[in-house]
Amino acid sequence: MEEGIHVVLAPEQLGVLWGIPITNTLITSWIVIALLVVLAFSIGTRLKMTPGRLQTLFEWLVEFIYDYVAEILESRDLARKFFPLLVTLFLFIFTANLLEFTPGIGSIGFFHEGAFAPLLRSVNTDLNVTLALAVIAFVVIEVTGIVVVGLGKYFSKFFPNPFKNPIGSVVGFIEVFSELARLVSFSFRLYGNILAGEVLILVATYFIPYAGPVPLMAFEVFVGFIQAAIFALLTLFFIKIAITPAH
Repeated sequence: MEEGIHVVLAPEQLGVLWGIPITNTLITSWIVIALLVVLAFSIGTRLKMTPGRLQTLFEWLVEFIYDYVAEILESRDLARKFFPLLVTLFLFIFTANLLEFTPGIGSIGFFHEGAFAPLLRSVNTDLNVTLALAVIAFVVIEVTGIVVVGLGKYFSKFFPNPFKNPIGSVVGFIEVFSELARLVSFSFRLYGNILAGEVLILVATYFIPYAGPVPLMAFEVFVGFIQAAIFALLTLFFIKIAITPAH
């Protein structure tokens, strides 16, 4: 029988550690974190008081992003607090997306119960990962709004006095659902785009094994960058909305 295209939506479980299931996407996420830690230490130990061209470019890029965050939040103090989170989200998502094209990701594994289980799998093709990132962003956004604006004023955006402002109560009810919908939009946008790209490359590899995947891979690198940037930027913009008092 000719073997066709096989697409698995859920990550494969490779084992259990202390009652916690170990999946191939979890192992890949550990590799992504290790790469970022090594990269951070490598860059940090090579910084010089008199920067070279590469360090100058790196410092200019960091300063540009930091100034942009400060401009959006209208506060350099808030920018200093949220800049590490936003950059970490971007770097983790983008590095995980790049790692998808590393040889061995999805191709090295073993057969279990007659089905092939890859040892490593692209991190963001696991809905659990993207949902976890969405929960982190959601909690940061809501907590920031409460801390900056105040508990009473923040919740008054969603639950105004229905006798004084009946229309505002209806709008506030809709706003509650829009806040919760961010969990879905954050997680499924990233998950859907990365999984769709992986499936598209798999189909191209099946029908045109040599020339077909190359331009698609280049395009998916761009998509991976865009999705990482969108996730970080949406987190930034939603933080801005959360700290803006209701009118």
